[in-house]
Amino acid sequence: MQHAEITGWGKCVPPAVLSNNDLATFLETSDEWVTSRTGIKERRICHCNFSDMALVAARRALAAADLDANELDLILLGSLTNDSMCPNTASLVADALGARNAAALDINSACTGFLYGLHIGTNLIRTGAHQKVLVIGGEFISHYMNWARRDVAVLFGDACGAVILEASDQPVGLISAKIGCEADAKYAIQITNLGSAYSRLSTDFLYTGWNFEGPEVFKRAVKSMAQACADVLEESGVSVQDVNLVVPHQANKRILDALAKRVGVDESKVFVNVHKYGNTSAGTIPVGLTEALEEGRVAPGDYILSATFGAGLTWGAGLIRWGDRVQPLSNSDAELPPCDKTALEILEPHIKRYIEHTQVG
Repeated sequence: MQHAEITGWGKCVPPAVLSNNDLATFLETSDEWVTSRTGIKERRICHCNFSDMALVAARRALAAADLDANELDLILLGSLTNDSMCPNTASLVADALGARNAAALDINSACTGFLYGLHIGTNLIRTGAHQKVLVIGGEFISHYMNWARRDVAVLFGDACGAVILEASDQPVGLISAKIGCEADAKYAIQITNLGSAYSRLSTDFLYTGWNFEGPEVFKRAVKSMAQACADVLEESGVSVQDVNLVVPHQANKRILDALAKRVGVDESKVFVNVHKYGNTSAGTIPVGLTEALEEGRVAPGDYILSATFGAGLTWGAGLIRWGDRVQPLSNSDAELPPCDKTALEILEPHIKRYIEHTQVG
């Protein structure tokens, strides 16, 4: 049976930083309030299109694998904040990369988008249907944020990551995965006033609202991720003690701590960067995996456990057996367009619009 080795990796985080103190200039909050509840100190705000971030991450992943875009036969892009619904954003990335031989597919399962893509891409390689797959996960969530809502505005940020999967005879890559959905809790995380169900009815279609039931999300997220982790470990015959690193979805620090305790893994093995970027939804795992490699926290043969949850409520976990290479074969000089604004300057019209809308409402 063919396996799907991760041979390339890359990330793109925008340069503009929105700190907790910046949030306090227009929200009733403070650095202490946000940090103590979420572990988040700052997040990034994108000044260009989502596809620009996806393209940079993809080019860096291709360089790390020393792969030409024309060698790709599939691009999977996990995001809920794409440039457009039609055409899909994966096709925009394919065109910009010059990936003329690749099918292109968007995946919208919110925060679980990257792991779902990794699961799909891996299994398509296992069947022999595809040989070289680019999997992207990221978000431009600041564009859809209700900046008058403290409970959600402090949580999210923009970023993107990508990996290359290549067919291999070695038993490496995603060796076990479990994905699912607790659809009875679908409204626990909901961006309202976005989509065809609202466009037919709303006279206020430009303003996205949020339903975010924190306690329900916390309870279900920890339970579902922990069970999925237990399932993939059992299926693969790997004990939790054999896991070298955990790269989970970075929702907030409290969830990461609760997950580690429930799974029974030492907190020192859990990769955490939520303090730097906040919750970047589908971007958290590929960005985290890339940074773990950059920091030398991945060694050949390591077992890497990942878990995620998102709106739907979708959930999943995967166990990765890392291959021999932990260094990129080459590097890309791809960068985002120059940014000449601060995060607050980028967001100013959005913040003003939402706060004024809330006051009128």
